[in-house]
Amino acid sequence: MTATCVIFDIGGVLEITPATGWVQRWEERLALPRGTVDERMRDVWQAGSVGHISEHDVQWEAASRLGLDAPQVEAFMADLWAEYLGTPNEELIAYVRGLRGSCRLGILSNSFVGARERETALYRFDELVEQIVYSHEIGIEKPDPRAFEAACASLEVRPESCLFIDDFAANVEAAQAAGMQAHLFEDNARTITRIAAHLDAGPRVAGPLPLG
Repeated sequence: MTATCVIFDIGGVLEITPATGWVQRWEERLALPRGTVDERMRDVWQAGSVGHISEHDVQWEAASRLGLDAPQVEAFMADLWAEYLGTPNEELIAYVRGLRGSCRLGILSNSFVGARERETALYRFDELVEQIVYSHEIGIEKPDPRAFEAACASLEVRPESCLFIDDFAANVEAAQAAGMQAHLFEDNARTITRIAAHLDAGPRVAGPLPLG
């Protein structure tokens, strides 16, 4: 429980996820007032983020609440996932890949039901780090302190040995309150410098680490 550890957020850190405007485009397509989609789907989005609804039921609710037919539901969900998944942050991912064996590596992500399957297929994050903790699988979202506890427990590390990296200040502050070191992601260069400093200051893990 003394190994040095780095834990990453996904969206906005390991994935580049700019807003695509997909919701607004659907509102225009359906002749709905701006903000209608999120207003009607808010509780569905929340339920999906903590695993209280299945993907099938998300689609059913979208069809029912927005008046979508089957092809529209398929297109609607494709647009959702296109923004959610974004594109890989290749530079940072390559750097993290080079850390394998020198420290414990994990992911803690506020997610949506179906994220693990899609991110595994596209980006193989399961091969990049040892443990991935998704909010939709544990039923807890950052900045709840229990989310950070779950991430540390999954990696069998103490909070103070961990550096947590996220692009939301509230999550960085919550990680610090939970006893972790934390860094607000703004760009790759500063993040890589911060990770290197963290590793230089702490104990290293000898040998390759098994993936879980």
